[in-house]
Amino acid sequence: MKKHRLVVWMVLSLAVVTLSGITLFKKNENNTILLTTKPSFGSISKTVTATGTLQPVDTVAVGAQVSGTIKNIYVDFNSVVRKGQLLADLDPVLLLSQERQIAANHQQAKSNLEYQSANYYRQLELFNAGAISKADMETATYQYQAAGDNLNSNAAQLSEAQKNLSFTHIYSPIDGTVLSRNISVGQTVASSFNTPTLFSIANDLTQMQVRASVDEADIGSVQKGEKASFTVDAYPDETFYGMVQEIRLEPAVTANVVTYTTIIEVNNASRKLKPGMTANINIITQEQDHVLLVPLLATQFTPDPSQLKKYRIVPLVIHTTQQKATFNNSHIKSSKNSESGNNAADIWIEKGDTLLEKQIQTGLSNDVQQAVINGLNTGDVVVTGIRLNKGNNKANKEERSPFMPTRGGRTGR
Repeated sequence: MKKHRLVVWMVLSLAVVTLSGITLFKKNENNTILLTTKPSFGSISKTVTATGTLQPVDTVAVGAQVSGTIKNIYVDFNSVVRKGQLLADLDPVLLLSQERQIAANHQQAKSNLEYQSANYYRQLELFNAGAISKADMETATYQYQAAGDNLNSNAAQLSEAQKNLSFTHIYSPIDGTVLSRNISVGQTVASSFNTPTLFSIANDLTQMQVRASVDEADIGSVQKGEKASFTVDAYPDETFYGMVQEIRLEPAVTANVVTYTTIIEVNNASRKLKPGMTANINIITQEQDHVLLVPLLATQFTPDPSQLKKYRIVPLVIHTTQQKATFNNSHIKSSKNSESGNNAADIWIEKGDTLLEKQIQTGLSNDVQQAVINGLNTGDVVVTGIRLNKGNNKANKEERSPFMPTRGGRTGR
């Protein structure tokens, strides 16, 4: 009797397990959701990403050509200056003393020339009358010429001293904005070996440029005149636009990474962009407008018959003879490798309970979208993937592994 009961319980247990498996399988099959979309017209572009730094188009370093102590400063950071505007003064005391000394020497040389000129003509009359020797005449001529040369030398020295004195006044060479001031009143400026930079002036901050570093793998597709867009951290929700102006040939190597400097022109009429900002750049290398677009995932999707039993899957079949090739549900033969060229791809169309494979002629693509040139209509329902719907929370709770930890709480008794 006990043996009979044991057999009955084993049969009932096997039936329950089998029924549960069938129910779960049907539930998973019914919960498979097909992800679809319809093609739409739009624009697509292919871009090259890079990072760069904003800088003024033209920046001038203003220096001092003479040594001295800073006496006055008339501008500061961010000051808007005009060409010829006085920026600072050096103390002119030493140079003024040198100029006065050389001016006195110049006056003395001028007086000496007048005396030697009068003496020369007087000696010339005496020589013509035979009253002096030829040696005396040659001496007078030499002294007269030497006095003239001495005057010319003093005149050059005086001009140099006056020029150096004028260098104590620092003027702006361009119209622009002062970006930096590197001096203070009372500071000593020494220009013996190199010209010290006192101010840095940007010519026009309404026109700026981005100095982008483009990787060597991408530089081949970047051309002068291509459009570019970029963002900066200061305005993360705003996009700025520019155009590629120059691609410099000199490479930059950092940690074995080769990049090429690409200059992008930017209009900064709003003056939001500031020198030194870091830009995240997208250079548009290819662009197509008003083309039919589908998600790139659609060209990568291949249906799995075990998950889509409620659909009739019809693959693309190549007709080499009059006989039609047969199709095995356990294996879908795709023509992606045999029939598709570089500008072709295969996608799947949903028509009722049928999934139909279709070949399309493709155009430009990026990481998200694929342009379709031929073979697709806006009314077609394109499959992009599948999603498994795991049902309500109760079902999820029943399917949870017994080895997974559970949230602590009150338990019923």
